[in-house]
Amino acid sequence: MRAEAQNNVDAIEKSLALLRQRIGWDTAEHRLEEFNAMTEDPDLWNDPDRAQKLMRERQGLLDSVNSYKAMAQDLQDNIDLIELGEMEEDAEVVADAEAALAKLTKKAAAAELEALLDGEADANDTFLEINAGAGGTESCDWASMLARMYVRWAEKQGYKVELQSETSGDEAGIKSAAYKISGHNAYGWLKSESGVHRLVRISPYDSAAKRHTSFSSVWVYPVVDDNIEIEVNPSDIRIDTYRSSGAGGQHVNTTDSAVRITHIPTGIVTTSSVKSQHQNRDIAMKALKSRLYQMELDKRNEAINAAHENKGDAGWGNQIRSYVLQPYQMVKDLRTGHETSDTKGVLDGDLDAFMAAVLAQDVAGKSRAEANADE
Repeated sequence: MRAEAQNNVDAIEKSLALLRQRIGWDTAEHRLEEFNAMTEDPDLWNDPDRAQKLMRERQGLLDSVNSYKAMAQDLQDNIDLIELGEMEEDAEVVADAEAALAKLTKKAAAAELEALLDGEADANDTFLEINAGAGGTESCDWASMLARMYVRWAEKQGYKVELQSETSGDEAGIKSAAYKISGHNAYGWLKSESGVHRLVRISPYDSAAKRHTSFSSVWVYPVVDDNIEIEVNPSDIRIDTYRSSGAGGQHVNTTDSAVRITHIPTGIVTTSSVKSQHQNRDIAMKALKSRLYQMELDKRNEAINAAHENKGDAGWGNQIRSYVLQPYQMVKDLRTGHETSDTKGVLDGDLDAFMAAVLAQDVAGKSRAEANADE
């Protein structure tokens, strides 16, 4: 086997070893049997939230086990093909198998990275909020572009996307929008997107065709499930109802059914305007608990964040990524340095490489912080 192919084999085996460890391979089959037994309980769906959580956990484990088995089998099959091709001096068979190994190396590395999403809330569904910054129509249009980008990304992952609330811009775009994105590791992936996003382009709203810079912020919070208890004192909140002012159509209510909850001690405000008043109240309260939980996570992670070399760029409320459409094409993450000239692809939801780079940096920062704590 040639050196490059052997290097790929070694890399794949290393990724698979980590996956075995993260999955808990020795007990995985037993845990699946337990999940299957619980799903056969006729009373399971008496508690829909618990049932859905159980089904997600089962599916997540099943997907991990099947993914590992498939990659391990692909690895062995291609090793066998290379050995067979070398024995029979069939260069085409060897070349095809080596190309397959190169692809498998990338696939295994991506699976290894996803396995690092082991924070207590990483596997949860997530809330994603987008708010236009200063700049009027320009920023509202940019916020709308970001919303489209994240919806496209989520749909590519097979996630469920639900609009929670939306406020239209005065002339175009949106002033704000909130989504609930449901699927395994939704929060784990999207948490890297919190911060300020900057757009540079020739404005379609400027008759002089001048270049404009716009800013919008993205906030991401895990949906709080039954494993996470967040207490909210009723005396600490103010609940207001108002008339929805979304983009129009069948989802906009004509009565004062939209709900705004203000958490007085922190100033946090959550809203929902797409359901009945009762449902909107429940949605806004869940979003508030998620915001409060995110604040607690931020406090816990302060020591880890301090170890990051680029903390100044990645800090809350600071610019994290630039999207330049004029005078050249470039999207660059200021925390990791990862960049691409495929601006169209990024705005169409191709965000995996950016998220992976931040995750890898976070894991490295955590490792450094833990190493320093042990010294």
